[in-house]
Amino acid sequence: MPRGRYSLHDPHDHTPLAQEHFHCAPGPSGWRYVSQLTAPSGDHLGSVDLALDELGRPIRLELHAASWQVRGAALDGVTWVRTDPTGAHATEGNVRAHAFTGSSPAFLVATARLLRLTPSSSATRVRLVAFTDPVLAPRTVDQSWALVKREAHATDNGPLTVDEYQVTALDTGEQHAVHLSGDVVLAAPGIELEDLESPPSVFGD
Repeated sequence: MPRGRYSLHDPHDHTPLAQEHFHCAPGPSGWRYVSQLTAPSGDHLGSVDLALDELGRPIRLELHAASWQVRGAALDGVTWVRTDPTGAHATEGNVRAHAFTGSSPAFLVATARLLRLTPSSSATRVRLVAFTDPVLAPRTVDQSWALVKREAHATDNGPLTVDEYQVTALDTGEQHAVHLSGDVVLAAPGIELEDLESPPSVFGD
């Protein structure tokens, strides 16, 4: 069960945004990721709880941020309920999309898991519902993912397979690289892996 800490920062000016303390693991039904976020000041910012089925679809998502809450799942596309800080107002949403995304590294692992690309695969288009900080506002985004390189790196615990993805935002054409090993993000815009207590899990397909 990988357990560790990511630091999140603004990808443009590198302003520190949060520390995300996480643990994740494959299970009999798929994969689960749980994390707590703290501000640079040490204040609690929110939490992420994401569970995927064996095909990489989100069977349960629960996000908390700034007293806002989102609960969602793959249902007729993706469906969610967003609750305001007072708890008095809840709005439902549904979009013909494949999955969810957001600032947490969990969503990069989840999208890669859903697409299951190989280095010989062509770029694949995916529609996601992004929940944007700090109030978890939903926004539909279209991306293209391509697995451009898969390399094995020698480590003390044996070879570590690293996948390099090229992710393109289809509305702007902006491209960036995402490096994953199993269920851990090694590097991505705005994300740095600061601490990892055990090796990444290896998914069995």
